[in-house]
Amino acid sequence: MKEELTGSAKRVQDFLRDNGFACRVKELPDSTRTAIEAAKAIGCDVAQIAKSLIFVDKESGSPILIIASGINQVDIGKVERFTGLYLAKADGDFVKERVGFAIGGVPPVGHKEKIRTFLDPSLKDYEWIWAAAGTPFAVFQLNASELQKMTAGTFIDLKLASVKN
Repeated sequence: MKEELTGSAKRVQDFLRDNGFACRVKELPDSTRTAIEAAKAIGCDVAQIAKSLIFVDKESGSPILIIASGINQVDIGKVERFTGLYLAKADGDFVKERVGFAIGGVPPVGHKEKIRTFLDPSLKDYEWIWAAAGTPFAVFQLNASELQKMTAGTFIDLKLASVKN
């Protein structure tokens, strides 16, 4: 693990520090681009990964952030019914331009603009969760309460129901 943070990871650490959060960004030698890769690199359960997904509100064109447990698929229909939004998945150019980070390293904070955020209640099931910190090799540890406070996010049921045979 590096001691000095680089680029986007440093920007996330600065945001956390400047906003009173004690979380420490760590850059790892292994990729954390996907929830599975992140869990393996960190040594935690995939469910403890707080994956950041960016969508576009089709009416306003604004970015929408959904933070879900690494094991859960997001049911966009549920999110739309709860919020009244009509969402589309954002492409890499939109994410980089409007959010300020590349897909695979989007953190829950430190964005170019204020982003309406929705949170997966499953994240409350764990004492500690891990979020991306600006690059596909950087993460930070926090709990669901801190995540809610730092994002001003709303917990909603957003998990795709699993089909059992």
